Amino acid sequence: MRLTRRFMLTSSVRRLTSTASHNFEFMSYMVNKINSVNKALDKATPLCKPVVKIREAMRYTLLSGGKHVRPVLCLAACVLVGGQESTAMPAACAVEMIHASSLIQDDLPCMDDDSLRRGKPTNHKVFGEDIAVLTRDALIALAVEKMATSTSLGVSPERVLRAVVEMAKAVGTEGLVAGQAADLSGEGMSLEEDGARLEHLEFIHIHKTAALLEAATVTGAIMGGGSDGEIERLRKYARCVGLMFQVVDDVLDVTKSSDELGKTAGKDLIASKLTYPKVMGVEKSREYADELNREAREHLHAFDSAKVAPLLSLADYIVNRQN
Repeated sequence: MRLTRRFMLTSSVRRLTSTASHNFEFMSYMVNKINSVNKALDKATPLCKPVVKIREAMRYTLLSGGKHVRPVLCLAACVLVGGQESTAMPAACAVEMIHASSLIQDDLPCMDDDSLRRGKPTNHKVFGEDIAVLTRDALIALAVEKMATSTSLGVSPERVLRAVVEMAKAVGTEGLVAGQAADLSGEGMSLEEDGARLEHLEFIHIHKTAALLEAATVTGAIMGGGSDGEIERLRKYARCVGLMFQVVDDVLDVTKSSDELGKTAGKDLIASKLTYPKVMGVEKSREYADELNREAREHLHAFDSAKVAPLLSLADYIVNRQN
């Protein structure tokens, strides 16, 4: 269902909760998973010769904090379909490497031209634009390498190949690249009809934001040995979560300060970008985020209620986040 139809189906949206997510110790779970991912990322990017400066730049963005939503989605999906967390850890690291590379790219002067990320100067401000570009390339290459090493954990070559293809699509012209290109072309664009603006906005964020969250979740399910039906249900869940992540991000951009966000607030408005508050207004955007959360949760109904708690709680965490 397209965004325009899906949003108009609900005039008043209720926020759903479940016993599983309500009783689940989500913050303890997140701290544990983030620590595990950070240890694996630290091990994967040692400071050694050659190109020490690029390795420093890789670690600067990769280990700079952040919510780690994507690797946590990967790990949780793997366990949900019956896999072991350790099996999905290389993929979880890979998706965070790709995410870090996308942040470096987004912040470049030729893209969003930003100077602040996660409360610190952006990568190119610290290391220079030339090193930042090379760092982005290095992170993508390392991500592929990490995925390939999954075969040593007992994952079949067929599953590894399927996961690599899934991740590659999320980065290229079926994912991040397409979304970023549409984002750039949408700056200052005058789309007279609300439907046309929503359609363009949906295209941007299904590709630029949702694609990588979707790939993280699906890759985890593939690594865990999930069935085709399980993988597709998780894909639909992640698509909703990915769009919801961006809707909330757009709202925060116009309602929070730079200090609160850890990045430059109001920059999309200055650049005349299409955003959900610009097209829908702030309150309608919040309602739409709630509707996406409800829809995401519906796609998880067929899974075991205890095992699905991390993904239910993660959806609630994203819709309620304040930075």
